[in-house]
Amino acid sequence: MNHVSEVQPPPQDLKRQIRQLESIAALSGGIAHDYNNLLTVIMGNISLALEHIEPKTKTTALLEQALSASRVAKTLTQRLITFSKGGTPSKTPTDIVHVVENTTAFSLSGSNVQCKFEPSQNIWPADVDPQQISQAIHNLIINAAESMPAGGTIFIRFENVSIDSPNSILAPGKYIDISIKDHGAGIRAEHIEKIFDPYFSTKGQGDNKGTGLGLSISHSIITKHNGDITVCSRLGEGTTFHVLLPATQTKVQPFPVQHAIDTKTQPLANKPVSGHGKILVMDDEAMIRELTENLLHHLGYDADFAEEGQTAINKYKAALDSSAPYDAVILDLTIKGGMGGQKTIKALKQLDPTVKAIVSSGYSENTVVANYTDYGFCEAVAKPYEVVEFSRKLHRVVYSKPQGKK
Repeated sequence: MNHVSEVQPPPQDLKRQIRQLESIAALSGGIAHDYNNLLTVIMGNISLALEHIEPKTKTTALLEQALSASRVAKTLTQRLITFSKGGTPSKTPTDIVHVVENTTAFSLSGSNVQCKFEPSQNIWPADVDPQQISQAIHNLIINAAESMPAGGTIFIRFENVSIDSPNSILAPGKYIDISIKDHGAGIRAEHIEKIFDPYFSTKGQGDNKGTGLGLSISHSIITKHNGDITVCSRLGEGTTFHVLLPATQTKVQPFPVQHAIDTKTQPLANKPVSGHGKILVMDDEAMIRELTENLLHHLGYDADFAEEGQTAINKYKAALDSSAPYDAVILDLTIKGGMGGQKTIKALKQLDPTVKAIVSSGYSENTVVANYTDYGFCEAVAKPYEVVEFSRKLHRVVYSKPQGKK
């Protein structure tokens, strides 16, 4: 199945566009990684400061406003990371109709635009990351709604398709075609080939409606899923986006349940959990190490540090040999110029199969973070983190039964 826009860019222009997107994606990933570390320090210190002052004061209110703004900045960082190479999908068999319906309802809530789903039966499950695909669909729905400022209806249709043409850019196989159709102003012919370029926008400079980054992110997400997104548009008549996503014959499983919290040992949800123990932290950023030291001391733990994997391995071995082992380790997944968390945990497992390890990373969608138990970790902490989340996960790991012991 091949959807062709009214204007199809020449092959050389398409290749140039793809190279530009890849270059900007790589740049976005690097910026987002550094920004995430800074945001970790900001959010961590604000949440820690709130622990040291009286509640319901003017200072508390100001800090809570700053923390709230930081959480918004966190979502922006995650969008950049998803756009970059860091946003590796954690795929699972998914009811794609359910995901699109829920996302559309959320996206159009409170707007003057409604949505009509055309009849669809026996749609195959999709092999996707539900959260990422939800974000991609959200961007497309918002784009459609903004093309109809006076209101209107978005039409969404699902169709099972099989691709076996050698001329297709997609691998042969089964796919779900999701079409999202609006009756807005449409897209000019000269703009068709640019709509997935980051920061390209047909919106007015003064309307404060944002830029084309949303469509670029959708393009990036769908491409990483080995899918495709195309557009058909006629000026004055409207636009239809077609999203093709790989199907799977595997039965859809319920979403995984989050780890239960032991209410006997842990207080209210908005309070940090104290503990005791000796914690080894590996991170190459001095600001992160300083923040983590302050957090650990506030929670009642002793802290030791390593800047990269080999140093962490040496310190862990020395502690084992001295009969004063660490109670847990926190390993940064990405270390500039050194051994990162994935290789480090393998070496630590050889030294001590019962090692209790937490992986820490700004790339929450990374395969290692998303499936941390498969790589030998007990828990994952996504940067930027706050004191309550950090304390709960650390407490759960430190006081859990060591892996490998009955």
